[in-house]
Amino acid sequence: MTLIRKNSFSTELFYYFVVRLIYLMRFYGLQLLMLLVAAESSYGQTIAPAKEDTIQPVLSLAHPNGQYKVNPGPILASAIMIGYGAATFHVRPLHELDLSTKHEISEDNSRFHTTIDNYLQYSPIFGVYALNAMGIHGAHNFKERTIILGMSSLLVCGTVTGLKTLTHRERPDGSAANSFPSGHTATAFMSAEFMRMEYKDVSPWIVVGGYMAATATGVLRMYNNRHWLSDVVAGAGVGILSTQAAYWLYPKIEKGLSGKANTSTMVMPTYDAGTKSAGISLVYIH
Repeated sequence: MTLIRKNSFSTELFYYFVVRLIYLMRFYGLQLLMLLVAAESSYGQTIAPAKEDTIQPVLSLAHPNGQYKVNPGPILASAIMIGYGAATFHVRPLHELDLSTKHEISEDNSRFHTTIDNYLQYSPIFGVYALNAMGIHGAHNFKERTIILGMSSLLVCGTVTGLKTLTHRERPDGSAANSFPSGHTATAFMSAEFMRMEYKDVSPWIVVGGYMAATATGVLRMYNNRHWLSDVVAGAGVGILSTQAAYWLYPKIEKGLSGKANTSTMVMPTYDAGTKSAGISLVYIH
């Protein structure tokens, strides 16, 4: 009987310290992740000279055999963030952290409302194309990066819609039961990771700028009382992982289509009414 009490006490003590750590970092955790991801890939790099926006091989981001070299850092960060969000459904102290965060935000900002997060989520994407238009080119040409962006968007929309349907979590404002994960945050971090992958070899400040916009989007979703803290954290993980998956899949798809001379591609805009998210889809025409 004593052993059971000791185990129970040690478990409660462990949860207490974990929750206290997350509590102290809840408004700064995404910023810390942003800096770590940016620094990991961009340390010591400066603005590279502009190059023509012509067809460039995908091998610049891949092994010599044409396969994308997976970086475990962003994937591990994504898994931790998604795992944290899932844990809030079963670990009561983490769920209570969602409630206390909502209470603290609404206590001082009960009338706060903005729609800038509806547009801010796409700002890294616009930034990538704007930089290329100004002559500061990233890792891929227009066609390649647009295809990768389309794949990332499809993965984000599919994952977010599926999880929202599966979990049925009520939003903080009680408006709907589709809170988990945050679609806006997922799109924002998908966009930021897309910018990082294109410009990590050009400038760390471009990468940091993209992740700052993504972090601001997630914070604004909480201040607008549309999402819980765990919705935002999990959404960020989904966004990063979707972009990583797209960069891993693209060389394989490109290699498979390289021998089909009669195949052409068309990029089409998409819109998901359920999550109110826009994206890009890729259509192959034979």
